[in-house]
Amino acid sequence: MNSYFSNGKLLLTSEYAVLGGAKALALPCRKGQNLEFKKNRTRILSWKSYDNKNSLWFEATFIVPEIKIKETSDSIIAKRLENILNTAKSLNKSFLNFGGEVKTSLEFDFKWGLGSSSTLISNIALWSKINPYILGESSFGGSGYDIACSLAKGPIFFTRNSYKPIIEKVNFSPPFTDKLFFVNLNRKMNSQNAVKNFDLKLITHSIISKLNTLTDKIAQTKKLNEFEILIEKHEFLIGELINKKPIKSSLFSDFNGGVKSLGAWGGDFFLATGERREMKYFSKKGFSTIIPYSKMCL
Repeated sequence: MNSYFSNGKLLLTSEYAVLGGAKALALPCRKGQNLEFKKNRTRILSWKSYDNKNSLWFEATFIVPEIKIKETSDSIIAKRLENILNTAKSLNKSFLNFGGEVKTSLEFDFKWGLGSSSTLISNIALWSKINPYILGESSFGGSGYDIACSLAKGPIFFTRNSYKPIIEKVNFSPPFTDKLFFVNLNRKMNSQNAVKNFDLKLITHSIISKLNTLTDKIAQTKKLNEFEILIEKHEFLIGELINKKPIKSSLFSDFNGGVKSLGAWGGDFFLATGERREMKYFSKKGFSTIIPYSKMCL
């Protein structure tokens, strides 16, 4: 049996602008997705996917080596998976010449937006021994930072560069990580739609330069108050870029700490700063999923 694992992801800086070449600070998560493959000599590939509660949520069988759907519980998902597997096979002709059994297991809640798609792409790329960025671009699009996170061992700087992105390890471990929390908005955001609807022409050299500077400073600062000032500046800059109000001013204006959107604005997790007791502010407002930095990130 072959087994593969890819990390979930969070984007701390340069959301949207990372698509146009801005440097981003990205955080791989402790939880991710597993893929196991047990080869046999049949012409049938059996696929079963389980969620974070170990419940079967999708299954399909494919005829190989043609990779065509035979039976499935969800035709839309199966067709998408068929296309991904065929793309992988077009890049590696020796992939899936025989059948077998596949089991995927997600460690985080689907609604969290930590990368159920990107971890799948990464695992299939590892399994088929192909470039994950080519597979990702042909499947779901995006900047590729999520795939970089899926394979990283810790925080990274990510700069988009076709199928060979610039990835740098970064020692993002400020002394105030115990005052960083991830709060779930409970509004699943479709990142693919956000990417498709964003106008890349809005990303100027000036914006990239400002965001690169902010990203470097956010990664280097050792003081919480300075970090809060920097993320506020970042929120303002992205807000102007996408013509939206930052989440703090629109939802949490009376919160004393810092608040920053992560990834596509409007859903999934946001970052909040402060003492643990201060996070009760969010739970009282109905946002009960609050995860400390140390439990979320590698």
